[in-house]
Amino acid sequence: MSTTRTSGEADTQSAILLEIFLELDAASPECVRAQLIEGEMVVTTAQAGRHEHCLSRFTKQLVRHDGFSISAHKGLILPSYGPHPDNHVIPDLTIVGRREFRGAPPWWRPDRELKMVVEATGDRPELDRTAKRRTYARGRIPLYLLIDRDRSATTLFREPSDGDYLVHHTAAFGKPVPLPAPFSFDLETTDFL
Repeated sequence: MSTTRTSGEADTQSAILLEIFLELDAASPECVRAQLIEGEMVVTTAQAGRHEHCLSRFTKQLVRHDGFSISAHKGLILPSYGPHPDNHVIPDLTIVGRREFRGAPPWWRPDRELKMVVEATGDRPELDRTAKRRTYARGRIPLYLLIDRDRSATTLFREPSDGDYLVHHTAAFGKPVPLPAPFSFDLETTDFL
């Protein structure tokens, strides 16, 4: 007896998974974030203070540069691979041009509006290092900044292609990370310590 799933079975399972995810998302209180990443439902709650501290330090530097809008709760629908339904992710920070959030639905399929997403590692750092990195690359998000608290390093991923980023630059906390245009400034990471 074969255990290989037919295309129709995979589509049905994918549709059921997406339906369950959407029901969970609709029923979740605001402090709970439900995400669907590479066919896995991920539920997170409020983060520890060091996680939020790193994001706050990043945001403080970014707001000095006019022309960007930042969200900590923007749901993104990005392409998946294989039999999985589209990914539904909520980056720690989503950065767009000044007006791009206007009129966007809670779960948004961005086109070229997205400038960068930022993640600070939490309870499951491998999710941010691997699955989310691939998800953002598949979504053609030009820049992905990973603040890796466990490794005390910040990595900027650039040039998405074929489900991953072609270029990355890692700097230990305390060393600057050059952010390319449209940001064009060196991100100071000393405060991430």
